[in-house]
Amino acid sequence: MSERELVVLRARAAQGDQDAVGQLVELAGERGDLAELRHLADGGSSDAADVLTESTRTTRARETLGDGGSDRFYAGDRATARARPVG
Repeated sequence: MSERELVVLRARAAQGDQDAVGQLVELAGERGDLAELRHLADGGSSDAADVLTESTRTTRARETLGDGGSDRFYAGDRATARARPVG
């Protein structure tokens, strides 16, 4: 998606278009864009808050395992931000 398309999508979301909010949450989750997710969560998106929560849990799990963030132990599904064990 181009930067111009993102600007239009953000404008729609700011006007209350829930489909645009959902698309932004999905795109931000795929990109790992925590700043965008925080902004959306601050604006009231429970989906963005959920993705942030799961991203934080996955990051902490990786740090606890001492794996430095590699995908050896977890393969993150960034669209839904749910980690699943590999192997």
